[in-house]
Amino acid sequence: MELLTTIVDKLNTFMWSYVLIALLIGAGLYFTFKTKFVQFRYLKEMFRLLKPSDKKEKDGVSSFQAFCISTASRVGTGNIAGVAMAVAAGGPGAVFWMWLIALIGGASSFVESTLAQIYKTKDNEGNFLGGPAYYIERGLGMRWLGAIFAVLTTVCFGIVFNAAQSNTTTLAFTNAFNINPTVMGIILAILTATVIFGGVKRVAKVSEVIVPIFATAYILIAVFVILINLKTLPGIFKLIFENAFGIQQFAAGGLGFTVMQGIKRGLFSNEAGMGSAPNAAATATVSHPVKQGLTQTLGVFTDTIVICTCTAFIVLISGNYAGTELTGIELTQSALSSQIGMVGTYFLAVCTFLFAFSSIVGNYYYGQANIEFITKSKVVLNSFRAFVVLTVFGGALASIDIVWAMADLFMALMAVINLIAILFLAKYAIAALDDYSVQLKAGKDPVFKASSVPGLTNTEAWNDDDSENVDDINEIA
Repeated sequence: MELLTTIVDKLNTFMWSYVLIALLIGAGLYFTFKTKFVQFRYLKEMFRLLKPSDKKEKDGVSSFQAFCISTASRVGTGNIAGVAMAVAAGGPGAVFWMWLIALIGGASSFVESTLAQIYKTKDNEGNFLGGPAYYIERGLGMRWLGAIFAVLTTVCFGIVFNAAQSNTTTLAFTNAFNINPTVMGIILAILTATVIFGGVKRVAKVSEVIVPIFATAYILIAVFVILINLKTLPGIFKLIFENAFGIQQFAAGGLGFTVMQGIKRGLFSNEAGMGSAPNAAATATVSHPVKQGLTQTLGVFTDTIVICTCTAFIVLISGNYAGTELTGIELTQSALSSQIGMVGTYFLAVCTFLFAFSSIVGNYYYGQANIEFITKSKVVLNSFRAFVVLTVFGGALASIDIVWAMADLFMALMAVINLIAILFLAKYAIAALDDYSVQLKAGKDPVFKASSVPGLTNTEAWNDDDSENVDDINEIA
């Protein structure tokens, strides 16, 4: 196990120090300028598009449900444990780099989710599905690379990330209630099996209920902590910016580590450009691909700018991050308890449970979508579901270090393949955005046709003669 940890750590250092930082920031800036700052100028439109599902959409997954599936995966233990780990390891400056990767990564998220909608297809049950594996095959004509990405996603989300979610939840409950890890593993495994064997519609319904409730509860607690410490807020911001660009950190050789920690934990949390959220984005029934692209961009901001910032401020206000051996969820629990008493430890344990469970549900669906890219076999899919349940149980008993190290490695590999793919295909997402903007300015509810984008082919869901898709569009409009 020590040898595996050493190998994984060395690979992570190379990927995150030399490859991912340049690629994430470079691609994010490129997409930001090419889309004319879409993540900022269409912010009002994002909120307008974010509407709950209604009866008309009962036969499919609504835009809001697709948003909730992806947000369920984004908003997980990375928002509580991951942020605390970043602050403990990289210092307060890591928070700034988390913000930065979210702000510029919003454009990457828009491009990948719009492409997922453009190249989506239907499964045997009539549900939409898609994602990077699908647009790599249909847009680039490279099914072999799509298959590699599908395998990485299936392993990363179905196994590694779910082990991390289970692991963090178990630590939180052990710390708060002294519950045996084996018992927690069994509870999580049973709940996971109950949901994932019900298929994507059950996943969507569970996410639609859980995500808004637990996210709101956590934000309210964080706002309360901030309000009772309002006078310390200017000092917190000063601390973040000084450490993000501090001469002291640069001289000590720690600035690069601070940047790496912020970007790693930021990407684990918001997944912008990683190629995960597009799997959920593709499931939505919408009249124009850009609608879901904008909705998913809002998910990045919700995750990092709002929820991760809440955790960062709780930890920084307490001051517990310095000179302590605590890290991850235990550090956040300690920080919150220092402000509101032991109830903070209990609240975070319950909140982490809900965060983790919703992430496990969302992560599972990403794996399912990519399993279906490789094979339509029900035996394989059900075997994968069973393995996910076993992974959730095993994650509760695993070592936290190797779990998070493996999560970082698979995340890096996915991001490299996806970012390169969307750099080649971005012109279609940008053309779709131009088409959307023209229709919106004309006072129309934008409707997309593949023929409106020159050179766009292999778009099964958007062909002009696809009467079934037109019916779906008219029903929503």
